[in-house]
Amino acid sequence: MSTKSRRDRLRELIQTRGFAALGELAETLNVSESTIRRDLEELEKAGDARRTHGGVFWTGKTATIRVFGNRRDTMWPAKSAIGLVAAELVDDHDTILLDGGSTTYELARHLVKRPLQVVTNSLPVAHLLSSSESIDLIMIGGCVRGRTAVAIGPMADSMLHTLNVGKAFLSVAGINERGYFNSDMMLVESEKAMIAAADQSIVVTDSSKFGKVSLSRLCGLHEVNAVVTDSGIDSEWKERLEKAGVGLVLANPSGQNERDAARSGLNVAASGDQGNHDAETEQKVKRQQ
Repeated sequence: MSTKSRRDRLRELIQTRGFAALGELAETLNVSESTIRRDLEELEKAGDARRTHGGVFWTGKTATIRVFGNRRDTMWPAKSAIGLVAAELVDDHDTILLDGGSTTYELARHLVKRPLQVVTNSLPVAHLLSSSESIDLIMIGGCVRGRTAVAIGPMADSMLHTLNVGKAFLSVAGINERGYFNSDMMLVESEKAMIAAADQSIVVTDSSKFGKVSLSRLCGLHEVNAVVTDSGIDSEWKERLEKAGVGLVLANPSGQNERDAARSGLNVAASGDQGNHDAETEQKVKRQQ
């Protein structure tokens, strides 16, 4: 095996395992521990690994669970931009909740090195954040949907009823004048529990979801604090959200986001009843294009 092939294999082993002992790596690759140490020096220089007593930790990029591997649709640039801007609404040391949508996954990508407490029912999000030393990760248990890799159902809902978070970030499949919708009835019940557990609830969704409806209704337009979407949203929906007292944050997929507005704009007053926000005490976020 060439030096490059051995180091590529070493990198793969550490990334897969998260932590590996030096002796275990030497045995697997059939080389001496001194050779492994030399190889690890190169991985450390690249930022992919960090040696500690008795072994080595993976510190490079975390592999994505395959659930999103074939979902790079035409709206992915918008989802990525939304995730970046939504991350500006999170303060260091916040306690937040992330559901299992592809847009919330993009948000999670921008939180990896932040000092946070994160609750999630998403296996891909948990996998992404599990390697971060700065994040206190709480995984919601329950029945795991194979297609989406999220934990939902009575067990998940029961755990959510015992928690409190500052902000919950939720994805949806459709939005119309009646509110927010998703295609899975059990998922919607878990998302309702997420809203109940949060001081502020924030929908993150691309503009293609507006005007669409799905199987199960999550809540009315006014029952969330804010919506983060891309600049493709039309003026009619901007007006509807404003009338409903919902804060609006716009992300520009071209990358020209004005992040200061997102960072300072979400000071929405928390209400004991998520369905009755006082519009006069809520700051509506307006993005200047």
